[in-house]
Amino acid sequence: MTLEIGTKAPDFTLKTKTPDGLSDVKLSEYIGQNSVVLLFFPFAFTGVCTTEACSVRDDLSSYESLNAKVFGISVDSPFAQEVMSNNENLNFPLLSDFNKTTSSDYGVLYDEFIGFSGVSKRAAFVISKEGNVVYAWSSDDPKQLPDFDSLKAAI
Repeated sequence: MTLEIGTKAPDFTLKTKTPDGLSDVKLSEYIGQNSVVLLFFPFAFTGVCTTEACSVRDDLSSYESLNAKVFGISVDSPFAQEVMSNNENLNFPLLSDFNKTTSSDYGVLYDEFIGFSGVSKRAAFVISKEGNVVYAWSSDDPKQLPDFDSLKAAI
């Protein structure tokens, strides 16, 4: 079940890969400083996931003007995510939930998705500076994108 609005956001530490190597991103490091937008997506390099990531890339200044940090999260390896990020010139980090714990904690892990188990659903969360979920959306339809206007209004 997807986390509900008002819930304390579960903390996480996930890997990201850049040319400098692997590094950890911890949600708790942003609490008290920024709102955080978490965009879960099923797979790197797929059409809708690329469309979503590029849409956010092209509008990142809107999120920054609201003092929000944006992170994409999937169960892909950080190495695959780095290639996607480079190919699409993404300007926000992609975080690897390779162990599937964060997707599970946020209630957005498919039991079965096109023959694969443990794939992130398309989902979006806004975490307030205080660490609470103030926007929560998840879809069982991987082709459906979040309402980005509603998401930004929640920040």
